[in-house]
Amino acid sequence: MTEPTAPAVPSTTGPVCHTDQWIGGRWTASLATEQLAVTDPSTGQLLATVPSGCAADADRAARAAADAFPVWSTTPIRQRLAALGRITAGLERHAEQLADTITAEVGAPVRLARHTQVGLAIGMAAHSAQVLETFAFEERVGHSLVVREPAGVAACITPWNMPLLLTVQKVLPALAAGCTVIHKPSELTPLHARLFAQIMAEAELPPGVFNMVVGTGPQAGAALAAHPAVDLVSLTGSVRAGREVSVLGADTVKRVHLELGGKGASLVLADADLEAAVRETVDRVCFNSGQACLQWSRLLVPREQHDEAVRIADEAMAQYVVGDPRDPATDLGPLVSEAGRDRVAGYLRAGVDGGADLVRGGTERPVGLEHGHYVTPTLFAGVDPASCIAQEEIFGPVLCVIPHDGEDDAVHIANDTRYGLHSGVWAGDDAHAVRVARRLRTGVVDINGAGFNPAAPFGGFKQSGIGRECGAAGLAGYLETKSLQLPQENTGPLTGPRLKDTTAPAPAREAERNAR
Repeated sequence: MTEPTAPAVPSTTGPVCHTDQWIGGRWTASLATEQLAVTDPSTGQLLATVPSGCAADADRAARAAADAFPVWSTTPIRQRLAALGRITAGLERHAEQLADTITAEVGAPVRLARHTQVGLAIGMAAHSAQVLETFAFEERVGHSLVVREPAGVAACITPWNMPLLLTVQKVLPALAAGCTVIHKPSELTPLHARLFAQIMAEAELPPGVFNMVVGTGPQAGAALAAHPAVDLVSLTGSVRAGREVSVLGADTVKRVHLELGGKGASLVLADADLEAAVRETVDRVCFNSGQACLQWSRLLVPREQHDEAVRIADEAMAQYVVGDPRDPATDLGPLVSEAGRDRVAGYLRAGVDGGADLVRGGTERPVGLEHGHYVTPTLFAGVDPASCIAQEEIFGPVLCVIPHDGEDDAVHIANDTRYGLHSGVWAGDDAHAVRVARRLRTGVVDINGAGFNPAAPFGGFKQSGIGRECGAAGLAGYLETKSLQLPQENTGPLTGPRLKDTTAPAPAREAERNAR
């Protein structure tokens, strides 16, 4: 087992200068000539510095992953399952340390960091093993044997807002599929990623199977997206970053998975429980200080219920406590950066200038929080669905209440953005909500407040992305499909990982499914 050369978490005695990357199964001195500052968004205090990974770092990581691929891609499933089990155990063992690190570098309140940022990540890791355990890598189709094989070297580029969860959501399915991985975390929140690399070391993965390069998108990220040894890029980030990765990968015709922005609608129908719908929508928009691509930032309500919905939302939003993320009473911590705060403030000004009714919040800092990147949860009413605050992803705790004139109008408004990631439909009964949900151009729709399901595919329509994560679809995203055309007379059984015979009569296939 290889230990990090420096602590992965913020030091209590002062900033730590990290100068290495995790490449080829060991901490390797970075070839970068510049360092990046990692700061605490609640105070602006310097936590650590990390290398601004360069093309040479990315090249070494890509080559290490490519060298490790032939062996890892043929590793038996039982050995990969054992590795996933060791990784999950490592996440559990380091849970407190991970949560403290995420609170420090993301600004996530301690309750959110422990129960959601880390807790959900551990659950996602365990679920990745469950998917691998039951996944059918081969099936018979007529006289063909269709096999699914690892896609190759995967570059996993992750954001800062839910850093550990989204890392696990990419890296573990890739490893389960038999891919080797280069992880490029956000340069704003790289300290949890150093700890994640330590967990990988403790899990005793073969050298080169997992690598990590810290750096900026335009440098390290771009180098990975363009590298000829990288076969697949999976990115969660902005639409701009998704476009750039797609262009960079085009020269080598890479497979690209993109999970990008969102402008989710919480669509409330006339027969819905208005109070429950509004309060849950406020909760979703305030989650992680509004820094979530799956938030519901548009509340669509019947015009005759608009004022009552605004009253409920205002009352609910007033209950949320903004403050020090280390205080257990805090609901919303700071935004991750000053640039993020400036972006949100710009949208708040645009909302007022565009004629929306500012009910609560605005550009003023929360009372008593003169330092740090804090914003006040903000509520706009009577919002024009064509306005910029109703069309653009703000990435802050900002809710736009939009009146609609019936079901058809609500569906039109919900679909009338360039995004299509995550929405909700509220109705008097689930069947009614499902009928409306089928009309939405959205990858995920919650029916009457239903919760997240890690077994179901997650991803978006339109400019919200390409591909799906989570569940069997998430694992399949890291596989290539190959058809072996067999001689017609070969009808006997073939050995392979979980062979599924689709040539059997329908009753036999039904019996097989029931048996499973």
